[in-house]
Amino acid sequence: MVLVQIPMYNEREVYRLSIGAACGLSWPSDRLIVQVLDDSTDPTVKGLVELECKCWGNKGKIVKYEVRNNRKGYKAGALKEGMLRDYVQQCDYVAIFDADFQPEPDFLLRTIPYLVRNPQIGLVQAHWEFVNTNECLMTRIQKMTLHYHFKVEQEGGSSTFAFFGFNGTAGVWRISALEEAGGWKDRTTVEDMDLAVRAGLKGWKFVYVSDVKVKSELPSNLKTYRYQQHRWTCGAANLFRKVGAEILLTKEVPFWWKFYLLYSFFFVRKVVAHVVPFMLYCVVIPFSVLIPEVTVPVWGVVYVPTTITLLHAIRNTSSIHFIPFWILFENVMSFHRTKALFIGLLELGGVNEWVVTEKLGNGSNTKPVPQILERPPCRFWDRWTMSEILFSIFLFFCATYNLVYGDDYYFIYIYLQAIAYLVVGTGFCGTQSANS
Repeated sequence: MVLVQIPMYNEREVYRLSIGAACGLSWPSDRLIVQVLDDSTDPTVKGLVELECKCWGNKGKIVKYEVRNNRKGYKAGALKEGMLRDYVQQCDYVAIFDADFQPEPDFLLRTIPYLVRNPQIGLVQAHWEFVNTNECLMTRIQKMTLHYHFKVEQEGGSSTFAFFGFNGTAGVWRISALEEAGGWKDRTTVEDMDLAVRAGLKGWKFVYVSDVKVKSELPSNLKTYRYQQHRWTCGAANLFRKVGAEILLTKEVPFWWKFYLLYSFFFVRKVVAHVVPFMLYCVVIPFSVLIPEVTVPVWGVVYVPTTITLLHAIRNTSSIHFIPFWILFENVMSFHRTKALFIGLLELGGVNEWVVTEKLGNGSNTKPVPQILERPPCRFWDRWTMSEILFSIFLFFCATYNLVYGDDYYFIYIYLQAIAYLVVGTGFCGTQSANS
């Protein structure tokens, strides 16, 4: 018996896609329960989602439409409350899909067998595939970053330690593993990673299946992407703060597993990976042209960055011509992520800020439902981010100083990075939506 959970929040553009894909899964109808967890605040959207659930129910599918009186705990709260329903007790496994995810009909047929055949496996994670990759340069860059995340971090963790961070969607959990880990908690904005860490500490193993792909949508406007990255970075850092001692003191897993989790998974990937690009390429190198006594070795400026770039390019040969843009954009975003990182580590204001990633239904075969009210056009000054603009001014100054007084060619890179900061700071990146 399989439960499929679909958490939603005002998902006007994609609710039909996700509900339709879940109800279209190849699994006996009497052994599949689709649970739509609707936290929508728009009564019109709630009515549309409920009507869609009833339509599939009339076709013989078991579809449960669940709503709450509040949004306590956001997505984690909705998933937790959904697991308390009486009919869930008869289910062995739960598949989770965000509202923009569209699994293929054979998704369960290709993932559930891993759980059935090996009682030690608690989670099977599928690969994300994107329907709007070619929408703009920003979505192409995101694909490159996420492809590296899945191929190296997820598949590497699965192959070596049978552990990786659950991505919160396109995965199937053994319900007994989820319950043994303590269920969903809303103490951070990365409830999926939190659950994975707690399940891993209980000895459960995870499997990443790269050939099972689930269609989804990438954020195509900058404001939405910034909110998403803030939530992912800040939440992971805050979780590190909360579970670091617990990981160190647990006796249920071997030392090397704890070392991998603390050093590689958290410290390197969730802390160092954000701070180093910003400090080296946006602070140390620009300041080195202003202070002649500071010299950056060639290996730090050329060899190491080139090696890292080539490692990314190997997995994205079709997008190798976007590598320069990827470098500049990721360096800019490292500034944003570093701020989010320290907010999470120090638990400053905004540590639990949760803004749902806007979905536009782009790249799908169905047209979005027309808006009842016309949205106001986006104003130019609403797109500005002053921190990035001020940083671009600083970089322009450093580049010009190097051009006039320096005896190297750092100004070429610094000028390009300054332009990237200015483009992002003024909002001329990605597509523009009505509320961006």
